[in-house]
Amino acid sequence: MKILQFPLARIFIGFLFGLLLFRIVSLSQVFVVCGLAFGLIALYISTLYIQKNHFHKIIFGSLVFLVSLFVGISTALIHKENSNPYHYTNQITDYEKVHKMDLLLEEKLKNTKKNYRYIGNIKELDGERSLGKIILNIAKKDTVRNLKIGSHLKVIGIVFKNKNPLNPNVFNYGKYLENQEIYAQVYAKPNQIEIGNYESSLWSGFSNFRETIISNLEHSAIAKEELNVLNALILGQQQDISPEVLKDYQYAGAVHVLSVSGLHVGFIMLFITFLLKPISNSRKGSLLKLLIIVLSLWSFAILAGLSPSIVRSVTMFSFLAIGIHLRRTVNIYHTLLVSMLLILLFKPSFLFDVGFQLSYIALFFIIWLQPILSNIWQPKNKIIIYFWNIITVSFAAQIGAMPLSIYYFHQFPGLFFVTNLLILPLLGLIMAVGVLAVLIATFHTVPEFIAKPIEFLIAFLNTIIHWVASFDAFVFKNISFSTAMLWSSYLAIILIILWIKKPTFRRLSIAFTSILWLQIIFIIQKTETQNKEELIIFNCKKNSIITERIGNAVTIYSNDSIQKNLSSNLLIQSYLIGNFSEAKTKKPLQNLLFFKHQKILIIDSSSIYTKDIQPDILVIIQSPKLNMQRLLKTYKPKEIVVDGSNFKSYIQLWEATCRKEKIPFYNTNEKGFYKI
Repeated sequence: MKILQFPLARIFIGFLFGLLLFRIVSLSQVFVVCGLAFGLIALYISTLYIQKNHFHKIIFGSLVFLVSLFVGISTALIHKENSNPYHYTNQITDYEKVHKMDLLLEEKLKNTKKNYRYIGNIKELDGERSLGKIILNIAKKDTVRNLKIGSHLKVIGIVFKNKNPLNPNVFNYGKYLENQEIYAQVYAKPNQIEIGNYESSLWSGFSNFRETIISNLEHSAIAKEELNVLNALILGQQQDISPEVLKDYQYAGAVHVLSVSGLHVGFIMLFITFLLKPISNSRKGSLLKLLIIVLSLWSFAILAGLSPSIVRSVTMFSFLAIGIHLRRTVNIYHTLLVSMLLILLFKPSFLFDVGFQLSYIALFFIIWLQPILSNIWQPKNKIIIYFWNIITVSFAAQIGAMPLSIYYFHQFPGLFFVTNLLILPLLGLIMAVGVLAVLIATFHTVPEFIAKPIEFLIAFLNTIIHWVASFDAFVFKNISFSTAMLWSSYLAIILIILWIKKPTFRRLSIAFTSILWLQIIFIIQKTETQNKEELIIFNCKKNSIITERIGNAVTIYSNDSIQKNLSSNLLIQSYLIGNFSEAKTKKPLQNLLFFKHQKILIIDSSSIYTKDIQPDILVIIQSPKLNMQRLLKTYKPKEIVVDGSNFKSYIQLWEATCRKEKIPFYNTNEKGFYKI
């Protein structure tokens, strides 16, 4: 691949390995600083004595890689906030205690059914200097006025540290938050919050300016559902889109439309360039145009929330604008690498953001694969060329993003190309009218003669999306896909494309070997599944779920409400997908189970049990009223297991009794799912 021949590509790969290595290996600050210093000194000495032979080139290249590696490690170390002694995670010793904190609101998040949610930066904790980002949850049951970003809040509440998942194969939300440098959440009622002074900054100014635009749009004659889509399309605010609409966009393969990205930024750049046409192309005029374009793009990025996709797109288009200004041919691969390198230097946590990964991999495949696909057929009609380009771009992006998308979301929209053919021409018109509406909304409400057309266009867009999404048979769901299969898939795709670019027998053999390797990995995964047996007691708040897996066949023990909605139960579906399994049998909860020569007695809310059973494991569910001491003397179990369906007060009493009797006690609320 020619891209690997670029010196910048090799530097970037070293930097990338540094970021990843920091996550895997614990390295001290002294070691990192010394390693970086040694690398820089050695690199400088090598430039003084370098000779034009193969051996010295290898040494020089190795030192460049080493320096890039340590730059990546040091970047990750600098941005790791909880390594600072003033970080709140290093100050809180008791997480069950109520803490007083001074927060600076930085961002508004999507609300839940019970809470308004914000990201705040702690300035003081219990009267002492502190720092670190935290999620603030404010109860909805009492009225609370809209909080402005940039406001200082005095909050009293209990801080809840991020936890690992309590059930198998589910999304690790705590790890996701840690990748964003958020390590805890605080829950508070409005009467526990005191609003302080407002701190003016560029970020808070843009954020509140965006809220003003949204407020003016809300007071315009645009229906709520269409307005929420407009806010996502133009301002990057997806918080208020209904789950039903979002699901339609996912099933239709058009969820990228709701994330402000290269498509939107490209349109903005074209629009600004069109407005600046009256300015002459003299040296000063060209420089003025460049400054206006770059400032406008970054203002738009801040306005849209600086998501990874928008930052990536604006950075890349900024370099494109600079290249055009300098009247040089812009190498798109260099632009891509520079934009990634700059973004990760300032925000290394973006590397682990799903949107960042998907947007870059899709863009790379569009640049690399789309020209190959477009050369398959070269129509002469301009209209056919336009739609053919849409199809080839869609296929290139989806081929690149498909393994990653299946790995994270376990589904794939089969009609993505139909969606793009139908909506992309309409999307250009929506963007044109939408940008005009937003520009007007910066001053006052949007007049009806503009509001109604944009409402109609978005309603029509939603109708098309819903129609495509209704073909449920073309949405491939619940696909099991491991990390090894992900890497093997990309290896196979890249090698096949390289063979298509230059069809030789050697490349064909390597491509077929990669396909064979992918199949071998899949067979190994299936074999491991077939040879494994396990019983899982899930942690579920209101219900009890027990699964017994023999190979890939799973028997599910639960109540009727769970059994009827298995396909929509995230706990069970995540478990089935993660273990390449399927639910073969559904049974009601039983009082007695046998698994691997172990007798398991289950006591539920009825508190009915026979005395002549001597169980190995005693499982308590649904808060039965028990005399635990008498129960232990009767059964003498080896271990007690309680799931999340029990009252916490009951669990505390049972645990105290078991501790006294020296019998192991397993609480799934604290330790997560129980596994035999």
